[in-house]
Amino acid sequence: MGKGDAVNQIHLQEVECLLALAEELHFGNTAARLGCSQSRVSQLISGLEAHVGARLVERTSRRVSLTRFGAQFVDEIRPAYTALDTVFAHARDRARRGALCELRIGFHGSVYEEITLAFRRLRAQHEVTVMLSEIPLGSPFSDLLGGRLDAVVVELPVHEPALTVGFRFPPQDQLLAVAAAHPLAVRDEADVEDLAGLDVLYRSGDAPDYWRHARVPPATPAGRPIRSTTGIATIQEGLALVAGGEHAMLVCRPLAERSHREDVRYLPVHGLDEPSQLGLVWRTDGAGPQLATLARLLREEFGRDADSPARPGRRTHGDTAGAAGSAGRGAPAASGPTGSVGSVGPVGRAASTGPAAPAASAGPTEGRGPGGRRRTCAVAAPEGRSDSGSA
Repeated sequence: MGKGDAVNQIHLQEVECLLALAEELHFGNTAARLGCSQSRVSQLISGLEAHVGARLVERTSRRVSLTRFGAQFVDEIRPAYTALDTVFAHARDRARRGALCELRIGFHGSVYEEITLAFRRLRAQHEVTVMLSEIPLGSPFSDLLGGRLDAVVVELPVHEPALTVGFRFPPQDQLLAVAAAHPLAVRDEADVEDLAGLDVLYRSGDAPDYWRHARVPPATPAGRPIRSTTGIATIQEGLALVAGGEHAMLVCRPLAERSHREDVRYLPVHGLDEPSQLGLVWRTDGAGPQLATLARLLREEFGRDADSPARPGRRTHGDTAGAAGSAGRGAPAASGPTGSVGSVGPVGRAASTGPAAPAASAGPTEGRGPGGRRRTCAVAAPEGRSDSGSA
């Protein structure tokens, strides 16, 4: 007899009947409990005994009892039957709710504290496991639209009709990464018109034009074209090219604060009004309760909802290049001293002196916008079918 043949010969109804009879010890009560006739109970027990090859039940005119073999068999099979019944019950419940027990989520850069806390809560409270995979920098939507992922955490905007932005992370300022030896590196900040004199790296991939232009604008506000001749596949590749002195790169502030290089400097860009922002994005026709729950948990982990002000003092976490948004809480204000960005060098000179500013206890999170203007970071409510591009 091959492996599994014994199980194939046994019907679950026979096992269910034996377990019920072991509790009732009465054929009539067992039949009533199972909703069948006494003769059917006898038939099921006889069939199970034939499959096992031993008597399981002793029956006389006065009493019903399990044989020693039958009692041992019941003790061994009851946990397995209960576990199997539980699996089927959970599967039926998920099928009824259109639920998944696993979410496949793609991301750019790194995943930090608030996001992983939300993932752990989703697993612990809702029995949903999150499987993470890093997606190419320049291909934010391909795996999602192709059905290989259930959701992605990528930079906004999203104008694809088939996609929904379910949660917006707090917006972050964009900085310009240049070589430490570059003439701009000695300045407090760059001007958006300075981009016309640089070769700004772009992300290689199949992203739509509107998304690529949000990462690297095709022209300055004055209409001067911005040269962008070289594509990158990874953040580290981009920083290495920047350090070589022939290229520059637009990055979000959290990336600058975590990318420690002595040969790279990061400058605020005056006149670059659009902040960077990440979003949790899923297919509109593939939305389920788990994704909506994940969006809610993210709002809770970031300590705010669509109508409440941002909680201060927590930095957004999202190591992505270009106009990358950030998967975390609001950025620290550049007006307060924050120290240099590790060994990378200052984010402008104003950010290189003094201790870190303490976090406030209430009120909105404030960061410096382009040119030193103050910006309040807030999270929008879950979006409709696509992202309009507004923060």
